[in-house]
Amino acid sequence: MSLLQMLPERVTPIVMSGNPKETEQRYGVESSDRLSLNILPLLKNADTFIWGGGSLIQDVTSLASPIYYSGLMALAQKQGLKTIAWAQGIGPLNSPFTRWLTQEVLRHCTAVTVRDNASAELLANWQIPVTIAPDPVWALKAQPVSGLWELPAPRIAVTLRAHPQLTPQRLAILTQALIDLQTATQACILLVPFQPSQDLAIAHSLAAQLRGNKQIITINNPREIKGLFRGVEMAIAMRFHSLIMAAAAECRCFALSYDPKVSQLMSQLNLPGWELNQLPDDPNIISTAWLETYVNGDSLNSTQINSLIDRALIHRDILHQILIEKNS
Repeated sequence: MSLLQMLPERVTPIVMSGNPKETEQRYGVESSDRLSLNILPLLKNADTFIWGGGSLIQDVTSLASPIYYSGLMALAQKQGLKTIAWAQGIGPLNSPFTRWLTQEVLRHCTAVTVRDNASAELLANWQIPVTIAPDPVWALKAQPVSGLWELPAPRIAVTLRAHPQLTPQRLAILTQALIDLQTATQACILLVPFQPSQDLAIAHSLAAQLRGNKQIITINNPREIKGLFRGVEMAIAMRFHSLIMAAAAECRCFALSYDPKVSQLMSQLNLPGWELNQLPDDPNIISTAWLETYVNGDSLNSTQINSLIDRALIHRDILHQILIEKNS
């Protein structure tokens, strides 16, 4: 959604997707199966291949992701397309092969933009020109959520996702801490599954054990998800983009990090939080820290937020510079 929002009006996007029908219905764009043999004809009829955004090039999860995405970019480059690695988070890359492949592909890109210092430093070490700017979701336009203001106040949003570091024991500890936090604040807990396939089961587990007001809120429109955080006092979040959306809404945030990109965001924004693998075993320690953030925590101010939004629009400027030049 952030990428589509930033494209020049004259550009006609064709989105490669794992679920083309859903992509077409949700975003109003033409879409094609990313694993289909239609990729070659698509590339032959295209002017530019945009690769992003997100942490697509990392081999911690598997070797398949960096090989697949780098392979697509190399194929586009062979077809003579301008290629843009856009709003990327590069790494970790532990395999010598994936490091070599990534270097080769990025070296032949028309432009590369990244969203974090670690990625920028890696590319600088490879002597690949790079532009760094905050994640484009900072600049995503928010939309109001119907019925949000009818829910009891105060409200606390919680976004947890399935992950090996979120063990059953740690989830049980977080659940008890959340019960204690709700008891202390009498807050309505909004459980927000960003990706239902990964998050919804955890949301249901939490909802079943919370004793006070709670609501599972499943929203497909990213602009509405961002708008949701305008109606909450605090966010407790694992997901990278949930923290950005909450911080952009001047919401107090508490991070639970499972990934370097989340840890880097915590450091950049000075957010309170824990690495999941260092989570305290005592729910009381966690609920006390959450309550301190709820009562005395600082949110970003409008000057900080506007600065981040302005700098995030650098990703848009790069798109306009290359795409308008290509089609003029």
